[in-house]
Amino acid sequence: MDKPALKAVFITYNQALTEKVEYVLDRMGIRGYTQWENVMGRGSVDGNPHMGTHTWPEINSSILAIIDDSKVSDLLDNVVRLDNVNKDVGIRAFVWDVTQTV
Repeated sequence: MDKPALKAVFITYNQALTEKVEYVLDRMGIRGYTQWENVMGRGSVDGNPHMGTHTWPEINSSILAIIDDSKVSDLLDNVVRLDNVNKDVGIRAFVWDVTQTV
């Protein structure tokens, strides 16, 4: 029996979106993930840095979920919808293949 193809999806977002991101994961039945809070950084194209400082006070959170390939497209569609609500807040997702798990 073949195992389903798995993908790693890394989502990084302004902490203001935490409840919405968690809602999307719950609604899609994506139960397992790892979450990091107080993540600092800046986008590669535009947007303000999120550094948690006086000058750049906003801060990010990030989630890594390993999911079936069949769910990736819907998850990315949801990320786009969240981003379109308020471009200034910021959310991005990145996907790569999972070749082995133990």
